[in-house]
Amino acid sequence: MIRISLPDGSVKEVEAGTTILSVVESIGPRLAKAAVCALVDGELKDVRDPLIQDGSLTVLTKGEPQVLETIRHTASHVMAQAVKRLFPNAKLGIGPAIDEGFYYDFDLADSLTEDDLDKILAEMKTIISQDLPILRKELPVNEARELLQSLDENYKIELLDDLSEIEGETITFFEQGEFIDLCRGPHLQTTGMLASDAVKLPSVAGAYWRGDEKRPMLQRIYGTAWETKADLEAYEWRQEEAAKRDHRRLGKELELFSIHEEGGAGLVCWHPKGARLKRTIEEFWYQQHDLGGYEIVATPHIGKAQLWSISGHLDFYRDGMYSPMDIDGVDYYIKPMNCPYQILIYKTKGHSYRELPLRMAEMGTVYRYERSGVLHGLMRVRGFTIDDAHIICRPDQVDAEIRRVYAFSMTMLMAFGFEEFEIYLSTRPYEGKAVGDEAQWEQATDALRAALEDRGLPYKVDDGGGAFYGPKIDIKVKDTLGRSWQCSTIQFDFNLPNRFDMTYIAEDGKEHRPFMVHRALLGSLERFIGCLIEHYGGAFPVWLSPIQANVIPIADRHVDYAHEVAEKMKAAGIRATVNETSERMNAKIRTAQLQKIPYMMVVGDREQEADAVALRLRTEQDLGDMKVDDVIGLIRSKIESKAQDLT
Repeated sequence: MIRISLPDGSVKEVEAGTTILSVVESIGPRLAKAAVCALVDGELKDVRDPLIQDGSLTVLTKGEPQVLETIRHTASHVMAQAVKRLFPNAKLGIGPAIDEGFYYDFDLADSLTEDDLDKILAEMKTIISQDLPILRKELPVNEARELLQSLDENYKIELLDDLSEIEGETITFFEQGEFIDLCRGPHLQTTGMLASDAVKLPSVAGAYWRGDEKRPMLQRIYGTAWETKADLEAYEWRQEEAAKRDHRRLGKELELFSIHEEGGAGLVCWHPKGARLKRTIEEFWYQQHDLGGYEIVATPHIGKAQLWSISGHLDFYRDGMYSPMDIDGVDYYIKPMNCPYQILIYKTKGHSYRELPLRMAEMGTVYRYERSGVLHGLMRVRGFTIDDAHIICRPDQVDAEIRRVYAFSMTMLMAFGFEEFEIYLSTRPYEGKAVGDEAQWEQATDALRAALEDRGLPYKVDDGGGAFYGPKIDIKVKDTLGRSWQCSTIQFDFNLPNRFDMTYIAEDGKEHRPFMVHRALLGSLERFIGCLIEHYGGAFPVWLSPIQANVIPIADRHVDYAHEVAEKMKAAGIRATVNETSERMNAKIRTAQLQKIPYMMVVGDREQEADAVALRLRTEQDLGDMKVDDVIGLIRSKIESKAQDLT
């Protein structure tokens, strides 16, 4: 007998091998009918899975956030069944649930069209209406192979060969009606538990089998599935908003940046407005780092192969590096990381324990090879700037330094208007996959955990998910649409200090190895700016806006006064321009609004006589006439406070 603990504190004693659903049925038939999936010791499970040892059990029904994965996984199977009904010769690839949806890969003779997607969705609704029971089956590997061979599913046979090495003697399948698929689950109990009006198939795309460009190109149908129609409609609204906020479109419309085929994919050209935005961020970053006790450094863009060999990049990261260039018979590589050069700076002289901690930081531009298929505007590029810093400290300074850098990270991100975060603590990988002794890992991990708990924000632990060279904290910001973007990383490194033989002289007069922490607060500056563009839809807070004020003369005789106003603005540190075009006033206002300029100042005879402007906002609010000095005071207050509002 095994003991199963329930959320109310009660314990069920059952035979090993009893299914989760059987246990739920013993609790109550209504709960059993509504059960979507379950958590067993915190792990998501299918309700038909057997319980094999003591553990905790939580039954999940609709309304719980975890059930969406099960809904979408079942929707992917329903879609595959519909495709097989409509295209019997289709070969199945894989069909997982993903963020906000699902997909399934198919090998088909003909390319799918929009009409085909409509037919597939209609057939899916038929399958849902049939309310087919979904059955879990375990088959010995040989029988599983025979089944897949009889179905002529060559891609599934390849997956079976891999799974049989991991799963052991039996393989799990799920069956609904005439359709059966190699799958671990979890799934709904019947196809009818899907809401037919909460499923859509938005697109189809090409995808190489197993992501390998040398393998066949399959057709990937993307879908989304939700609990209710209202949830689907909310999702579609978010998608529409995301399209409006797409940084690639806004980057072009607002003249911020461009990427040119002639120059190379993934290489960003910053236009004057975009460069001003980038510079504003950098100036704030330098200011805060000066105040935060960091020493600013700058390092070369290329380095000898010897450097990258010592650091280990040539052994472990060569695929992400560009080909070497021959300089005087020696191979040089363009740098993929900033770390080695900062370490060389540290090693130019000996260090006493009294000098530590040392905090070195730079806005360092690096270049990493990314396949063309994954490049995406500013979010995934080949050349980018990282706000890189390395903290070198004694073991007794670790706790204080981690608290300090974590607080610094949150302060920086909140200054840009982010208020919601997803935070992850990644711990030591399993035995044999980590460098550094266990005591170091424990001290470093405890310091990271203590910093997180001091701040009081919720975080998730990725047990065993740390890099081989040290534990880390990852911080993702959530934008206005609830999407998460990776920004800050605080990463211990027990590898490079050993590779570069970093030391300091301790109080005992002997050489000791320092702790080293890699730290990026904004991460890739290109990606961070892309995130800001989409977060604000291009309508940045005043302090970030490339142009903060636009003076609009009503007639040619007002142009000189308009320039006087603009010059006063510039003298006060406000980025101001004058629209001297021959357009009508309303057209000029519309142009400024489209460019997301926060303040528009219309000037005519009345304003000129009163040393004033007629102030309008990009939100179309009309604040009426104001003295120029008062407008300057208003705008300066918004810049200095980094306010989100304009008034």
